[in-house]
Amino acid sequence: MSRPLIGITAYFEAARWGDWVREAVLSPPSYAKAVGRAGGAPVVLPPLGPHAIEDYVSGLKGIVLAGGVEMGAGTYNGEQDERIAEPQVHRDRFELAVARAAIRADLPILAIARGMHVLNVAQGGTLIPWLPEVLDSDRHATPGAGHTIQVSVSSKLGKAVGDRVEVVAPHHQSVRRLGSGLLAVAWAEDQIVEGIELQGHRFGIGVQWHPERGEDNRLFDAFIEAAR
Repeated sequence: MSRPLIGITAYFEAARWGDWVREAVLSPPSYAKAVGRAGGAPVVLPPLGPHAIEDYVSGLKGIVLAGGVEMGAGTYNGEQDERIAEPQVHRDRFELAVARAAIRADLPILAIARGMHVLNVAQGGTLIPWLPEVLDSDRHATPGAGHTIQVSVSSKLGKAVGDRVEVVAPHHQSVRRLGSGLLAVAWAEDQIVEGIELQGHRFGIGVQWHPERGEDNRLFDAFIEAAR
């Protein structure tokens, strides 16, 4: 059986090899490895602009919206918080267009961390720009701090990973208003949304944590199965 081609969104960042420092297309290898373990063939997508997006969508069998820096508040008509790193406007624009094209085409989507925010904003949702201020706590932003996620057992996410997941997922932003057609399906103990699903879509799941970093590949397995 042939492996389905899976697109993984990536950065433009300065990178060093030898004595050279040049702008490069970068993607953490954990995404490609997780796709490969699940039976997919990973392809890295540089954020070049909208001209190739329809070709990507028609040629690929699934899209991973990968993690990264926080989205710019302008993408959801919010006010940019000065504590947030400078947004990567080109990447925001590219990934929102990819997400919308994939939704129109009913192409399987796995949206991870920042990618979950992209999926939500693509559907008209909004974000909490600085979560520690809203909660009066940095418990969601502390590196290495784990917590338990409760998952709806009737959701596709729940069927893939079960009703409870232990995760380490530091983040400063979170879903505020859900976008059109999206349903919250996973929550932290303080009811912050940690997982969303696109209703009526073949496979449209967003999670706040990073399943590609651990040993549990069940979510990627379900994603690749949908991509077949």
